[in-house]
Amino acid sequence: MHGNDKHNAAESSERGQPRVTSRRKGSLPAARAKDHPGRKSAVIGDKAAVRNRETLVTAREGAVDRRENAVDAREGTAASREREIRAADATQAAADDHMAMLQQANTRLVIATLEAQKLAEQLGKAKVQLEGAKLVAEKANRAKSEFLSSMSHELRTPLNAILGFAQLLEAGSPPPTDTQTERLQQIIKAGWYLLELINQILDLAVIESGKLSLSRESVSLIEVMRECQAMIESQAQKHDTHINYLPFDHGWVASADRTRVKQVLINLLSNAIKYSRQHGTVEVACSATPERLRISIKDSGAGLSPQQLAQLFQPFNRLGQETGDEEGTGIGLVVSKQLVEMMGGSIGAESTVGAGSEFWFELIRDVSPPQSAADNAMPAMLSPQAREGAGRRRTLLYVEDNPANLLLVEHMIENIPQLRMLSALDGNHGIALARTQLPDVILMDINLPGINGFQALKILRDDPATAHIPVLAISANAMPRDIQRGLEAGFLGYLTKPIRIKEFMLALDMALQRVETGQDGTPPPASGP
Repeated sequence: MHGNDKHNAAESSERGQPRVTSRRKGSLPAARAKDHPGRKSAVIGDKAAVRNRETLVTAREGAVDRRENAVDAREGTAASREREIRAADATQAAADDHMAMLQQANTRLVIATLEAQKLAEQLGKAKVQLEGAKLVAEKANRAKSEFLSSMSHELRTPLNAILGFAQLLEAGSPPPTDTQTERLQQIIKAGWYLLELINQILDLAVIESGKLSLSRESVSLIEVMRECQAMIESQAQKHDTHINYLPFDHGWVASADRTRVKQVLINLLSNAIKYSRQHGTVEVACSATPERLRISIKDSGAGLSPQQLAQLFQPFNRLGQETGDEEGTGIGLVVSKQLVEMMGGSIGAESTVGAGSEFWFELIRDVSPPQSAADNAMPAMLSPQAREGAGRRRTLLYVEDNPANLLLVEHMIENIPQLRMLSALDGNHGIALARTQLPDVILMDINLPGINGFQALKILRDDPATAHIPVLAISANAMPRDIQRGLEAGFLGYLTKPIRIKEFMLALDMALQRVETGQDGTPPPASGP
């Protein structure tokens, strides 16, 4: 080939066109044979080029895949970062919320602390005020007790002379006329009524102050009822009222204060007698359960309306009986209710207008065997009048600063020839007489000028020459705590004014009996319940 032909053939080949070559005759086979290796090489080159192109395509596809993977990775990373950002934002928000809650809690804590401090300050002030109020109340309570004790003393002192001399006149010789007797009975009745009013007011005051102490023991109801029957019988006879006592079981025993049970019974029985119809009947019954004992007292009076029943147990409320003929204080039922409740019981009433009323109270039942009243009974003694011809003459020393009281006791014992009386107007004089005269019995007032009765008793007890002499207290200080204090101090007995002549004679007889039997004047030790 010529150069131009070769050039044209190459261009044709490069353009993808068939090459047109000029062939010379006789030279074609040789040329083909001569060109076969070239074509083979071209084919191989073409295949290599194809493979290269395929490799390039594959590489390009791989690059595309890698680019796509990179994009996916970038997108995944972005999503992950977005999630992390959202999580971080959520965490921050939660932390912010928690911090806000902590700040709020801290604020509330500060406020609560401040309020607690204020409350503590207020509590401290309230405590101081309470202690101050308590001191004021205690002071007022002491003043009230002192006033009541003083009032009792001041009222009992003149009553002692009124009732004492009235009793002496009634039992005197020569006996009073019928008109005088009637007048004396009115004086005595009014005097004892006034004393009852004083006692009930004092009882109510002591109960309300919480200072009343009870002596709980086994109390046989049948024994207490017999004692009350003897005490109330004269009142029933005066009112022409019959009391019907239904049978009581000997095994009915209450756990209560014996004296207070009698006080409640006497009050209810007295009311039933007073408010029953003329020639009426009062019925007394008792019933029992395993835990309780109930005493019922039914009268034959006019009965109470529901409105009146609702007003029962109110102080000084006599339910419209203020203008009636029967005397009353309006305190007895109030005292009875509080006494029963203090003993663990209950009290109530049922009534029908025109058919009478039934009052009842319940006490706790005691299953232990009761102590017989005979075990504590005072031995039978002769009265001072019966001692007129027995033994030597006895001496009574009365230490008292009130001339009326001295005169009363002097008149009370003037009919006992074997008993003479010495008197002293104060404690020191009384001690001096006791040491020089050595009386058989000493009657000692409590409120004396100079040293009081308690101080005088201690001096007498500390002196061997007078320690054996029985000393009886007699005083207008009649509060329960006064009596208890006197007995604990060592008085053989404690008599309260106004004097009841019979009680006075029994106490004097007891003291003289101790002298005759050679016993000393100190009281016997108290036995347990």
